[in-house]
Amino acid sequence: MPIARCLLLCSAVLLCIPATFAQTDALLLSDIHFEPFADPGKVPALQAAPVAQWSVILAGPPSADQERRFAALQSSCHSRGLDTSYALFESSLRAIKAQAANARFVTVSGDLISHAFSCKYTSVFPNAKPGEYETFVTKTLEFVVASLRANAPNVPIYAALGNNDTACGDYQLDTRSPFLTAAGKIILQDVPRSQREEALRTFALGGYYTAQLPAPLTHTRLIVLNHLFMSVKYASCGGAPNPTEIDEQLGWAREQLTLARQNHEKVWIMGHIPPGVNAYSTAAKMANLCGGDPPVMFLSSDRLEKLMLEFDDVIELGLFGHTHMDELRLVKPDGKSARGVVIKMVPSISPVDGNNPSFTVAHIRSGVLQDYEVYAASNQSGVGTQWQLEYDYTRTYHQADLSVPAVSKLIAGFLADPDAKTKESQEYIRYFFVGDRSAELSMFWPQYTCALSNLSAKDFTRCMCSH
Repeated sequence: MPIARCLLLCSAVLLCIPATFAQTDALLLSDIHFEPFADPGKVPALQAAPVAQWSVILAGPPSADQERRFAALQSSCHSRGLDTSYALFESSLRAIKAQAANARFVTVSGDLISHAFSCKYTSVFPNAKPGEYETFVTKTLEFVVASLRANAPNVPIYAALGNNDTACGDYQLDTRSPFLTAAGKIILQDVPRSQREEALRTFALGGYYTAQLPAPLTHTRLIVLNHLFMSVKYASCGGAPNPTEIDEQLGWAREQLTLARQNHEKVWIMGHIPPGVNAYSTAAKMANLCGGDPPVMFLSSDRLEKLMLEFDDVIELGLFGHTHMDELRLVKPDGKSARGVVIKMVPSISPVDGNNPSFTVAHIRSGVLQDYEVYAASNQSGVGTQWQLEYDYTRTYHQADLSVPAVSKLIAGFLADPDAKTKESQEYIRYFFVGDRSAELSMFWPQYTCALSNLSAKDFTRCMCSH
């Protein structure tokens, strides 16, 4: 065959390959926790100014009493650490622009605003009028999302709400509220126009929505849930629970997953609070599991895990945050089944737990997460900060991808290594906490490994007691 004809034929074959098989990159972020109160003297100016002017205010010289006032604010609000300052946020954005330049979309797994937000606001504005707090929360959300969009123009950003992203306090939120309507208009700007009206409607109901992921991915849908309503700590703004919201949201999710199955689509599920056992809190509580004490759970029921298993032929990946740590989990029906859903828990930008900030660059093919790289900061301040590759998943764990069989094999290896002697176990412990405190995980490694694929209280307890 002549060379020219061969090249022409090869080109035609390549053009016929479906776009869904092309590789694409995505930027995965979580728990940014931007801190607008780092300089309390600037907060009145932020309150008065439009969001477009916030960067100018925040970049200006610090107030004369900035350190003293912020320390007092942290103390009075019982803040456990420092969240993301403007300097750190700007440093993060520069690093993202350098290391994730090929990302075709961005996911943010919740918690865009700082901890103890309502306490800090009340301390700065003790005589605030009704509605002013909600306005400031909304403006802070807008600043974070607008900054991400300006840093990566023409790249769609899909965000979930976290337990801090509310207008009435941590873990508190009302359905069908003006806040959800306002937040939806900020977050959903990048949803395709043909889907945006419906996304705005469902977001206004409960902070959840769906959208098609952009090209070159095809037939791949993102379903974003508001896990705040499913948290064991959830209450309405008035302090009462709202159990009907879980029914409404999971009923909607079931409808979307059924449609995806009928349309031969693949689905990514994203939320903030992960399903399963909070292994750290369970270990800290020193629960006597084999004596009948229950483990500490993240969510109020196992309904989300059951829904994910019911549609594990459709769901390719679960994306969550909340713990601020770099983690993998697996939703599985039993220890032998090849079915299930891989969960990637994305580490935080916020250094509130003493961890160094980090972000994740994912490599995707056919809607499947093939590999990812984590980039970590050299310090927590954003001043003189260097961002470097911390590790690469496939090279570190010697797995071909993040499929159910690959992650099952990896977790099985962890479970069979209670003393964390293998290279893979040691690497997971090392990278779990970005910084120099990862060895803390080794103290409850057996409990932690049981939590990776035993997401129900019953299965987790069985795993623990079998050891």
